[in-house]
Amino acid sequence: MERAPLLELQGIRKRFGEHEVLKGVGLAVYPGEILALLGPSGCGKTTLLRVIAGLESPDEGRVLLEGQDITPLPPERRGIGFVFQDYALFPHLTALGNVAFGLKGKDRLERARRALERVGMTLFQDRKPGELSGGQQQRVALARALAPGPRLVLLDEPFSSLDAGLRAATREEVRKVLKETGTTAILVTHDQEEALSFADRLGVMRGGRLLQVGTPEEVYLRPKTPFVAQFLGRTNLLLGEGKGRWAETCLGPVPLAEPAHGPLILSLRPEALRLIPPGEGPLGEVVAREFKGHDLTYRVRLLGTDREVQVQESPTAPYRVGDRVGIQVVGEGVALEAKTPVGTD
Repeated sequence: MERAPLLELQGIRKRFGEHEVLKGVGLAVYPGEILALLGPSGCGKTTLLRVIAGLESPDEGRVLLEGQDITPLPPERRGIGFVFQDYALFPHLTALGNVAFGLKGKDRLERARRALERVGMTLFQDRKPGELSGGQQQRVALARALAPGPRLVLLDEPFSSLDAGLRAATREEVRKVLKETGTTAILVTHDQEEALSFADRLGVMRGGRLLQVGTPEEVYLRPKTPFVAQFLGRTNLLLGEGKGRWAETCLGPVPLAEPAHGPLILSLRPEALRLIPPGEGPLGEVVAREFKGHDLTYRVRLLGTDREVQVQESPTAPYRVGDRVGIQVVGEGVALEAKTPVGTD
């Protein structure tokens, strides 16, 4: 039996003056799910979040929550929590005061304490935001969003102001809290690693449109367009000729994840290639070497052409700039839907 979505967006359009920011976006989010909206700056992802929250009104389309049309409702009547990018904490209130703010009833302080306990902030309930670290402020903001018992929590770039080490740890803590409380959440981010590691499903946006939605594995391993393939990490976009389960390319035959026939654009991740001693496979010359600790990424120019490919190797790979190498295909390529030139979408 198919689950009913908690949230459903139907044909959402939004203009600011002559600029159409959202172009008929449709989306379903299911109970207990964490969904990430990923895309470059200006793609419409934050505007979509604000439409869901009721902070912006769509020009067309509907927002349904548990089957109810909430499009005309003001934010305070939607039962949706919102964690803003800058946390929006009141500097003159304690952590407890911030979480209790806006709660109704005689038990408001007790509910605020329980929310702080959920995020591990009980010991800091009497501190003001200026006395808390960035990660602690983020958890107070999350507690404030969770305290009213919302049906849905929206998170707008909540980790962007944290340094890299703290960002990863805080992200893991927030995901744990959301899963323990069974809270449905939508995260907006432009960080590919964040979306891939945090979300159960993710949607990639560009130019006001939702290009692809799926699990992180599905979208990374089976991108539909060159833009999605490139935005979710490094990839090689190759022209080829589909022959069923494989394609003929400048690297020779490449196995395909799904059968394809005729001219195509192929996405082949750098980890699907290996460098081998020259004499086997297509020949190339190493033109760049990027050491990243856990791996090495090489740029290799195919000899006799101006074509370059990226190859991911182990950090102990011996090849240096100027070395002649062979290139071996060890993974599968994905035939993309687009018929546009390589490097575009």
